[in-house]
Amino acid sequence: MNFVVVDFEWNQAMRSNSSVFDHIPIRLHGEIIEIGAVKINVDMTLGEEFTVDVRPVYFRKIHHTVKKITGFDKERLSNGVSFPEAFEQFRTFCGEDVIFLTWGNDDRGIFEQNVILHDLDFDWIADWINLQLIYNVQTGGDKNQKSLVEAMEHFGIEQTRVAHDALGDAYNTALVCTHLDMKEGMRTYDEAPRILASRMPHPVKEVSESNMPGTLAHDGFGPYESKASALADTAVSCPLCPHCGTLLEGLKWVNQGDGRYMNIYSCREDGSFLVRIRFRKDTETGEVYANRLIYNCDEEMTAFYREKSTQARRRGRGRRTRNSVTSLLRKQQRKEH
Repeated sequence: MNFVVVDFEWNQAMRSNSSVFDHIPIRLHGEIIEIGAVKINVDMTLGEEFTVDVRPVYFRKIHHTVKKITGFDKERLSNGVSFPEAFEQFRTFCGEDVIFLTWGNDDRGIFEQNVILHDLDFDWIADWINLQLIYNVQTGGDKNQKSLVEAMEHFGIEQTRVAHDALGDAYNTALVCTHLDMKEGMRTYDEAPRILASRMPHPVKEVSESNMPGTLAHDGFGPYESKASALADTAVSCPLCPHCGTLLEGLKWVNQGDGRYMNIYSCREDGSFLVRIRFRKDTETGEVYANRLIYNCDEEMTAFYREKSTQARRRGRGRRTRNSVTSLLRKQQRKEH
């Protein structure tokens, strides 16, 4: 069995309603532009490294946010190899029966989408392990996600590689991995979500809601500066299918009127899910925490979502109408004076 720490950088469409989606056979959340990986030796030391730039097929113009974060420019984007070629190089590097170690779940969803897009095979991947879970369990954390930088600081690891570079992030993640008890982490990995959930604040209230019929997943995130910044985090707003692990496709977030927000997500293989988020604000620090629950979605839930969505549109039209009237009155007053 081969352990490989992997990280992907990906480009995205310039707009969520871009016409490029009319030409893509699946709802693509990101097109991989760089693959970085580091092997972990049997003695838990760092081994061989791998990196390759990938030339996108659909999202060929670099998104301004991706450019700012990764440093990718138009020239570098166009000089990469095709994804099938990069995929074969990467597979050769990894070998068969590989277990991927990642920091978070985003990389898995994006990789599988890109593999499906190009009709390639990922049966050679034995498993994916989210190192955040092992890190949180072994450092006394809860289900709130910790950044890679926080983990490095916790272990006193000096950052010598560039951040938001696929190989740099894979290397830094591998360094964190060497400070973890991976044998114990793998042994208790399936129990990690339950262990971390038990450490969340106000456990009685949260467990009660988690035990509602049809509850499939319960995750905590934070802290954030605001609700908007929480929803802008793809870890929160881009959940994976609780059955097959692929990235779900959502509609829009709607305030259901009791401090919770909801959305309908769908999976091509496993159907629809209702996703609810409840925000909690720390009265001392002002920081916002998000608790996300995923349910099986039935017709009653879908009808409730549509009802609340319609109410939100009506309120929006009402605000626009009142604002327009106020503007006209002010203009009239200026003319009279």
